[in-house]
Amino acid sequence: MARMRATAVAHPNVALIKYWGKRDDGEANLPAVDSLSITLGAMQSRSTVAFDPEFADDELWLNGRRAPGEQARLTACLDALRSLAGIGWRARVESRNDFPTGAGLASSASGYAALTVAAAAALGIPAGEPRLVDIARIGSGSAPRSLYGGFVRLEQHGEQTRCRSLLAAADWPLEVVVAVTTEAPKATSSRDGMRLSRDSSPYYPAWLQTQPADLAAAEASIATRDFPALAELAEHNCLKMHAVMLTTRPPLLYWSPATLACLQAIQQWRRDGLPVFFTVDAGPQVKAVCEPAAAAEIEQRLAAIPGVLRTIRGGLGEGARLLTGDD
Repeated sequence: MARMRATAVAHPNVALIKYWGKRDDGEANLPAVDSLSITLGAMQSRSTVAFDPEFADDELWLNGRRAPGEQARLTACLDALRSLAGIGWRARVESRNDFPTGAGLASSASGYAALTVAAAAALGIPAGEPRLVDIARIGSGSAPRSLYGGFVRLEQHGEQTRCRSLLAAADWPLEVVVAVTTEAPKATSSRDGMRLSRDSSPYYPAWLQTQPADLAAAEASIATRDFPALAELAEHNCLKMHAVMLTTRPPLLYWSPATLACLQAIQQWRRDGLPVFFTVDAGPQVKAVCEPAAAAEIEQRLAAIPGVLRTIRGGLGEGARLLTGDD
């Protein structure tokens, strides 16, 4: 039998109503709370997966370099797919990101979403197989959201994860300007940071208790395209998550001076009438979500803030997809 091979691309996502924390530290990688995100069209991960009976072990090559630190997650994800397909061959995965990796821009989410779609196709698993959401989650807790485009709700149902598409990208075509403040990987991974917060932050229980109300309010604002309501809520939820991080022992301070300068500037710009709000994940990069008419001005202003290395601007993206020979 010939080698089985496929290539897929996926976009990173940023949660407007975030998840931080896990229900377990095992292979299932179950988030502690539901979340709501937008898919970012300006950045992408491209993954090629090849299965071959001659391969002795699974391998991941990330941006041209072997990534042995991902071996456990990679094999767990691929094992779930192999079990589904009834095939035991090992695989070589070649993945590239066109944006900073491991620096707070959800590269693991887009990477494992692309990997899951490509590996499933190579193994002959139908693209609509609902278990792919749970399998992508093994690699990254937010990877299931990158399987979908536009506005996405990630929900927990017992030991399973489900995604709901709330709006397609074209239904509310917002734009996102990312202010990159460093290209370096963060010192503490999200997975390790979530475990530390769960075990040590006194604010962690309140974070879990207040999440359902934030999710309900966000869904309502998205349904009515209420930008001011979504702006206030997304910033509140973001800062609430970072309060948990800051009260973790040892503290998780992911921001740089430029991060804080961007947050303060964006809040002032909105008070001055510009339709924009911020959100920040576990990293120093700032995502400015805005209405399209304001995107060029916001990008120019962010680029001028000291410490901002560059900006990445684009609209909302589509879900992970398989590439053909013409792509």
